[in-house]
Amino acid sequence: MAELVYRPVVGLALTMFKALDLKIDCKGSENIPRSGGAVLVSNHISYLDFIFNGLAALPQKRLVRFMAKESVFRNKISGPLMRGMKHIPVDRKQGEAAYSHALDSLRSGEIIGVFPEATISQSFTLKSFKSGAARLAQEAGVPLVPMAVWGTQRIWTKGQPRNFKRNHFPVTMRVGEPVEAPRDQYAGAITRRLREGVDELLELAQRAYPARPKGPEDTWWLPAHLGGTAPTAAELRTA
Repeated sequence: MAELVYRPVVGLALTMFKALDLKIDCKGSENIPRSGGAVLVSNHISYLDFIFNGLAALPQKRLVRFMAKESVFRNKISGPLMRGMKHIPVDRKQGEAAYSHALDSLRSGEIIGVFPEATISQSFTLKSFKSGAARLAQEAGVPLVPMAVWGTQRIWTKGQPRNFKRNHFPVTMRVGEPVEAPRDQYAGAITRRLREGVDELLELAQRAYPARPKGPEDTWWLPAHLGGTAPTAAELRTA
């Protein structure tokens, strides 16, 4: 019954992206398993990242169940959709229930989407990763699939107004080869290896991105190390 909700929502998203004339460039979708459980792990720069991460799995005919903060499920508009698509609510004060839910889903052959930074990075660089994704993969005996998305921050991100105009924005995604998560390895070491993989994919996506700021007032979406005016991680910590 869940797919009676999920597939129409995917169709709606694709229609919206076509109306906005987004230039979506996704490479590496073949690295997402066609069957069986996996943890899809991505950077997080926009409120829309989960939609684009899900689109990356469509060529493999897979639907991704994302772990998202519980407040999204309480919203009278998004809540019924999130529940209908079998996404997983995360109450940060009681994370054990979400972890168990995700573990059961992985063991039943689902792909679970995780943002290990836990929140949107306003510097547009990688924050530190929580180890939950690695622990889930270890316990379920499934691979971790790293990916990176770039350009989504220009549409809707934290601290900036939404921009749903027909701006023809490019969105670039790169999916990497699966990372194994052996039970006999320390979850922290797997997490560090996973973060390095996502960071490499993010750099690939940034190098492939075809657009540049239109002028000095349009540099907010680029991180400082790429010549932009987004706040650095250090500036955000002291703000």
